[in-house]
Amino acid sequence: MAIRYRGKLRLNRNFVGAAICLALVAGCVLFYWLRQGPTPAHAALGAARAAVPVSVTTVMRQDVPIYLTGLGTVQASFTVGIHSQVDGKLQDVLFTEGQHVNKGDVLAKIDPRLFQAALDQAKAKKAQDQATLIGLEKDLARFTALALKSFETQQNVDQQQAKVDNTKASIAADDAAIETAQTQLDYTSIVAPSDGRMGVRMVDPGNIVHASDQGSIAILVRTQPTAVLFTLSANTLDDVRDATGSGEVEVIAYARDNRRALSKGTLQTIDNMIDQTTATYRLKASFANEDEKLWPGEFVNARLLVEVRKNVAVIPNTAVQRGPSGLFTWVVKADNTVEPRPIQTGPATDNLVIVTSGVNGGERVVTGGQYKLQANAPVNVTAQPKPELKNPA
Repeated sequence: MAIRYRGKLRLNRNFVGAAICLALVAGCVLFYWLRQGPTPAHAALGAARAAVPVSVTTVMRQDVPIYLTGLGTVQASFTVGIHSQVDGKLQDVLFTEGQHVNKGDVLAKIDPRLFQAALDQAKAKKAQDQATLIGLEKDLARFTALALKSFETQQNVDQQQAKVDNTKASIAADDAAIETAQTQLDYTSIVAPSDGRMGVRMVDPGNIVHASDQGSIAILVRTQPTAVLFTLSANTLDDVRDATGSGEVEVIAYARDNRRALSKGTLQTIDNMIDQTTATYRLKASFANEDEKLWPGEFVNARLLVEVRKNVAVIPNTAVQRGPSGLFTWVVKADNTVEPRPIQTGPATDNLVIVTSGVNGGERVVTGGQYKLQANAPVNVTAQPKPELKNPA
């Protein structure tokens, strides 16, 4: 009896120990489950039921201008350094820095007294030679009359004729001297060679200036019209030449931030060679610049219109996604679920991308919140902006 009782007691103890172990395992499993949340299958089911907030837009069909953009600099149509053409004392400066002047306006004056004296001297010399000529011509007339009566030799007549001719030549030289002196005197008034705007004055009145001075008194620039010199990649040359064959090519100058259009002009010329070191070529566009928004030396972005694509499908560039198989976009179906749609794109202009295949006009595409999406996931549309050009032509 004692042996049988001990066996039952040992069996009960084993059963209790197993029950305790099972309870501990169950408790651990329950604790782990509470910490980790629902199983992946349950999580997927919960995610499938929750609508993802996204912003969408409608695929539009419209005309889209295609631009080529290059960095350029503004160049004045006329730039000249104002120099003195004679040596002398700078007497007056008659322009104001930044002033707009007209062609022929007097900008500065040089002391003219020495040049006026040289002109007076040349005129006096001419008057002296003219008086001498009158006397010689009278003597020649007398010698000729006497020679006809054989009272004078022909040799003396010829010598007198030579004196008259020599004096006439001296008078011609006097005329040239007078013209030179007059020109030198005119140079004492420095005039504007063209319409334009004056720059900062470099020389003050009272200084001695020379015709050989390297520095200028000031710089005059004409900005109406003005030009923009810019570069494009060599692989765009054929497109630009095709555009020029269809007529005038429009060029728009934008500020460096590409947000503000400064002026609109036309392509003037294409450089005659490609720079092999940079694989670029230069172009020059002309602008009326009536409001003078283009300033010489300013950096601008020149946008050249090569063509206008008619009635093409466009979507914002934020709707274009890149995956392992290429470009795609999330399309919102009629039941407000989404699907990834492979697309083929064309050129991009501003914030729009031309879509050549994959979507049709009127379909809705997701522009924000794509990172939360899965195929056939329901979505909640929070915004639906209309795609449009930031800088329409």
